[in-house]
Amino acid sequence: MSSRRHHDVVIVGGGNAGLSLAGRLRRDGAKDVVVVEPARVHHYRPMLSYVAGGQATLDQLRRPQDRVTPSGVRWYVDEVVSVDPVTSTVHLAGGDEIEYGDLAVCPGSQVDWDAIPGSEAAVQTPHAATSYLPGSAVDTWTMLSTLTSGRAVFVVSDRHVPCAPVGLKPMFLALDHWRRTGVRDAIEVELLVEGDRLVDLDRADQRLRAEAAEQGVTVTFGATVTSVDAVSRRLVVDVAGTGVPSSSTLTYDALYLAPPHRAPAWVAGSGLASEGDGGFLRVDPSTLQHPEHPRVWGLGDVADLDALPSGGALRKQVPVVARNIAARRTGAPMRTYDGYSIAPVTTSRRSLLLAEFDRDGRPEPSVPVVDLVRPRLLTWAFDRYVEPQVYFRRLLQGKVS
Repeated sequence: MSSRRHHDVVIVGGGNAGLSLAGRLRRDGAKDVVVVEPARVHHYRPMLSYVAGGQATLDQLRRPQDRVTPSGVRWYVDEVVSVDPVTSTVHLAGGDEIEYGDLAVCPGSQVDWDAIPGSEAAVQTPHAATSYLPGSAVDTWTMLSTLTSGRAVFVVSDRHVPCAPVGLKPMFLALDHWRRTGVRDAIEVELLVEGDRLVDLDRADQRLRAEAAEQGVTVTFGATVTSVDAVSRRLVVDVAGTGVPSSSTLTYDALYLAPPHRAPAWVAGSGLASEGDGGFLRVDPSTLQHPEHPRVWGLGDVADLDALPSGGALRKQVPVVARNIAARRTGAPMRTYDGYSIAPVTTSRRSLLLAEFDRDGRPEPSVPVVDLVRPRLLTWAFDRYVEPQVYFRRLLQGKVS
């Protein structure tokens, strides 16, 4: 039997963004905060790249959703099918309707298999995988760790891939593994990058290019994979940037994909999306408020923020949305988000560089006294072992600065 309820703040999505915001709002004194999330198991998604590189297991990044939902926050175990921003109503798959005072949209994004025809079929085989899905992250390491000869192709799209540079982690971790097991010389490694750089911070980009060259990786920029043939194990690749666009075919024995993403279809269906491809939520990139519907806010991977989507970026986005929800109601000045993002990239199985930057590519280090762009053992250890504990114990409870 369907029902209609009203809540002060409704948050769509119970991932990093949704729970961190819910916890922050509760800490700030909000008394009626609800989260709509269909999944009963919560994943610390940044750790999937370590699963894909053989340095973590799925059990280490999973928690029951009810254990990580902040105290005092109500959880609706349901899916959103549409939002009516005119009547301030969220419609759920189970038939319930929720009226809101303010709505925060942060359900994340999803792999857009249609963007690369044949890619979904390919990852169903033992020869292709991605770290952007839990099961396939496990398959990634199985595929890479058992490869002893042939060609390994790593593909990094620039079409709204969550923390796209992290797609380099499985490659560098695999390279280290292949060297240690004595098969590196028998494996040809190709890296196809759709954009024109590896990360949007000059020093980090230069460092990663040097690491790739030193480790014998052939890197092609401006490379768009237009289709995959899972049977023949072939990619069709369009290469731009030379003045004369070209198309070529490349075979593979192992294929890793950091694939294009898109927003859930209901975002565009509800009239909340920007005009670009992918149906991402339209927001003011500074205030994170929808320009036509002031009670609607967006953060995380679903939002069109003109910045690299990443889990670490939420450390700056969550306080902005929490502050601005209150500011809308009181007329106080709004806080702004400068596009801060972060990309932690391993360069070996015991070293990692950390790139922090704003939407204009300017460095924005959280620890200015230490050069975190230089790969370090300590940075790797923090990212792999300390950060997950901070995530579950502090970030999801809204304890972000």
